[in-house]
Amino acid sequence: MERIIKPASGYLALLILLLTIVGGGYSIYFMVSTGQKGLGLFMLFLSFVFFLIIANRLLIVNPNHSRVLNLFGKYRGTIKDNGLFFINPFYTAQRISLRSENLQGHTLKVNDKMGNPIEIAAVIVWKIGDTYKAAYDVQSYNDYVRVQSEAAVRHLAVSFAYDNFEDQHAEITLREGGDAVNAILENELTERLAKAGVIVEEARISHLAYAAEIAGAMLQRQQATAIVAARAKIVEGAVGMVDMALKKLSEENIVELDDEKKASMVSNLMVVLCGEKAAQPVVNAGTLYN
Repeated sequence: MERIIKPASGYLALLILLLTIVGGGYSIYFMVSTGQKGLGLFMLFLSFVFFLIIANRLLIVNPNHSRVLNLFGKYRGTIKDNGLFFINPFYTAQRISLRSENLQGHTLKVNDKMGNPIEIAAVIVWKIGDTYKAAYDVQSYNDYVRVQSEAAVRHLAVSFAYDNFEDQHAEITLREGGDAVNAILENELTERLAKAGVIVEEARISHLAYAAEIAGAMLQRQQATAIVAARAKIVEGAVGMVDMALKKLSEENIVELDDEKKASMVSNLMVVLCGEKAAQPVVNAGTLYN
């Protein structure tokens, strides 16, 4: 499991690094002034070795970055503090970013729960939470996030219907699910990516549509459904208006109508109220009973 460590400050090592540079310069001066090349070369060699060791082991850790330290194949800890540090010369340090990253998934073509081909894509915001898992439990956490995210989106698509045309009892659909669908996707991604030490901050569907080969047919189906719903509303309103008209005529004794005349009046009113075009008025020159 992840272990947070704080190595020695790098400022003292930086001072020693500067002293090795001064020592190298003094070694050259010593050789020139005394002529003792053997001792001077030895001093220069020591200064050069110390310079390489210290310079190679100074680490700068920026905000929202980390270093995973390894000693001869054994995990030693993770540096998450910011600043200048000096680490063991035998350590290897792997850089891992702790910043949030966006993954814009590719548009996938899959079949929904009802077998209809659809296109779907998602945007995922994620970051590394456990550096040990990210470094050692998976080969490459970036590739792992990409592949598992695509698998999660595919699984989401086949688990729900695009719309409730065919599945009238569906409580959640991809088109109308909204936050519920996004929450399901986020939970599945959290479970899948936990092995890589990844924290899923947000996951949302960014693209959702029928595949091109059935998009036209589904559009016609949606239009037909909308027309039927509109017609049902018009008929419901027309029936109410006809009923109100008959009751008003009867209550106020404006005219007495037998069943045949009522049926004729109802028929005419329904044609006028439900017709798509405006009715043309006809003037009756005779009596109502002719």
